[in-house]
Amino acid sequence: MKTDRFLIAPFDKDSGLTKNYSPFLIPDEAFAELTNAYVDRGQVRKRFGTSWMSNTQLGSRFRMHIGTTDAKGGLGVAAKVPLKAGVPIATPAIGQMFSIGTEAFTVNKLGAPADVLRSGASTEAKFNATTGEFWVTGAEPLAKVYYYPALPVMGLRTYEAAARSSEILVGFDTRFAYYYAGGWERYTLETVAGDSYWSGSNTNFFWTCTWLGTDAYSKLLFTTNFNHLEARSMRYLNSSTWTTFRPAIDSGVAPNTLYLLCAQIIVPFKNRLVALNTWEGTLAAGIPNLQVNYQNRARYSQVGSPLEPNSWNQSIPGKGNAIDCPTTEAIISVEFIKDHLIVFFERSTWDLVYTGNQVYPFVWQQINAELGVESSFSVVQFDKVAIGVGNVGIHACNGSNVSRIDQKIPDEVFNIHNGNDGVFRVYGIRDYTVEMVYWTFPDNSRTTEKSYPNQVLVFNYETGTWSFNDDSITCFGYYQAPKGITWDSEKKWEESIPWSSGPMGALSRTVIGGNQQGYTFTIDSNNPVNAAVLQITDFTVTDTNATVTCIDHNLQADDFIYFQGITADATSDLVSLNDEILKITTITDGNNFKFTPPSWLATPGTYEGNGTISRVSSIKIKTKEFNFYASEGSNAYISKVDFLVDSTDSGEITVDYYLSTSRKAMGDSVVDGIELGSNILETFPYSTMEYEANGSLTRFWHPLYFSADGECIQLCFSMTDSQMKSTDIRSSDFVLHGMLFYAQRTSSRFQ
Repeated sequence: MKTDRFLIAPFDKDSGLTKNYSPFLIPDEAFAELTNAYVDRGQVRKRFGTSWMSNTQLGSRFRMHIGTTDAKGGLGVAAKVPLKAGVPIATPAIGQMFSIGTEAFTVNKLGAPADVLRSGASTEAKFNATTGEFWVTGAEPLAKVYYYPALPVMGLRTYEAAARSSEILVGFDTRFAYYYAGGWERYTLETVAGDSYWSGSNTNFFWTCTWLGTDAYSKLLFTTNFNHLEARSMRYLNSSTWTTFRPAIDSGVAPNTLYLLCAQIIVPFKNRLVALNTWEGTLAAGIPNLQVNYQNRARYSQVGSPLEPNSWNQSIPGKGNAIDCPTTEAIISVEFIKDHLIVFFERSTWDLVYTGNQVYPFVWQQINAELGVESSFSVVQFDKVAIGVGNVGIHACNGSNVSRIDQKIPDEVFNIHNGNDGVFRVYGIRDYTVEMVYWTFPDNSRTTEKSYPNQVLVFNYETGTWSFNDDSITCFGYYQAPKGITWDSEKKWEESIPWSSGPMGALSRTVIGGNQQGYTFTIDSNNPVNAAVLQITDFTVTDTNATVTCIDHNLQADDFIYFQGITADATSDLVSLNDEILKITTITDGNNFKFTPPSWLATPGTYEGNGTISRVSSIKIKTKEFNFYASEGSNAYISKVDFLVDSTDSGEITVDYYLSTSRKAMGDSVVDGIELGSNILETFPYSTMEYEANGSLTRFWHPLYFSADGECIQLCFSMTDSQMKSTDIRSSDFVLHGMLFYAQRTSSRFQ
């Protein structure tokens, strides 16, 4: 019988994750499941990887300089974590860390004082959790001492105050502000006595905008985290100095003067600074008093400097004022579309229209009465549209209408975990390099108290295709490196980034992310591995179980993790776990998990810190249910499939298949006494094929034999446990260009 051939390629506009139809009805190039892989320029590729922002974990994590060791490597008790009135502002907690040079000091227990874990040559180190004092002997002499609060990253924002194309990267956690200069350093916020910290929960993300100050040439970073309970929740940054921003909005006499105390959003528009979704009220001894939340309000300053006296004063015509939108919904987010400021409410979308009248400069016009957004930081800007995540879908506004764009995955927006403020945690960004949008979010599997995001929704806006990544990212941002990464720079190419990677060129705009432990990292589609951005706080090993303490790890049972940097005492085998991949067996709680220790881990000894964990991503791809003769009412026999893949050094993936809508994969099995053979798709050259083995081919066709006969066949690409534990496979990319099916008609389904 004649064998027909069917080519499935390229993977383009009809591709990606498609869940609006049953798997047998979706297009041939579409996928019923696409996790930790995505469609890009006609290919299916392994998900993006990540790399430390700095050369080590120490420079890639939010930190603050608290002292310097003496000539003998000692540090007296004068070194303290930031204090206010004798009380540590950053509450001492297990999982925090100090560093001196390359040595890490891990807080694995609290006391007054208590010993901390030491990864280097120091002879003693203690931390007093009551006073915040830290002291050490025998460490690296004349070295900076850093403290790591280990708080979640709540903002990675751009301050456009520097020279052209060289902006300042400002980072925030729930308590402190930092700037990046090859490593993170903390801003000191001492413009108001004792005002050296921020306040907020792990859902109070930071909104910023750069706008002019008193002079037209000055540039300030106006900042809010929408925490109306904090006396100074809005501030502006001038170079390195922070100042409380709380303008008076009327001419009342103290203590009856009204102030703009807080806002969800601050944005410049038509030469004015506009605050939206405001808290307004009076002050009592400098503390907000009699506060009222105007959820639907846009309050604006005068034209020009928002810092001039009376610039926000609504009692003086031509100065500041406010306009309330005729809806009871709350303002959630804003974005510009050309010259329009589009304002997203919970269930509607409006345009704040400029009138040209200097007394009444703005009016509200409704664009859509039923579609809005729920997540302030989910809105992503394009030239002609703004896209955000709403309560019933992912919506695109073009300035005149709002419509859903997620028809291929219509139910996925309902999988965002609404508990524990899950909708507030959705954070989006546009990756110009690969023409993608990423949204980080917690899905419905999250039941822990803090519910940090555990998924990334990936949208290729050029082809309109979707996919998912498993990852824990609290927020995204952009970074423009002042110089490009080169072969001999501080980056370790063999461990973190291929040398040909492009997004980290000089002054290129790179997408970065942060996580719940205060780590920051770059996003790179050319990097096949994930950065080590989870700290091991403690290690306990018995004969049958190894327990890892990793604060807010956000991992799940059956996840695979890669160990790096572990130090231990001289008798310990723990260091042999470095560069090993193991499978999590049990999640004890949000801070602890277990795995089965390898047999060679005979003498666990004592863990001494510095260990980190990176997630190992497991690809899961399911194709459509293929039957190329369905219109004739015939079953299909698939003898083999050729796969066009990029060449790697040692990559491979398992290809199982399902017959006739069965839920059981065939895999390596025997049917009617015939051994089907291996279902391992190797992406490295065959040694027996000279034209492959000589390394001259960048891609090649590799076949797998299925001998499958049924109503349909569905392929499933995944990783076995042994493949997941291979460090060589972990560091290998996966790129699929096409599939060629060899098929024959078989018996009619109706006979």
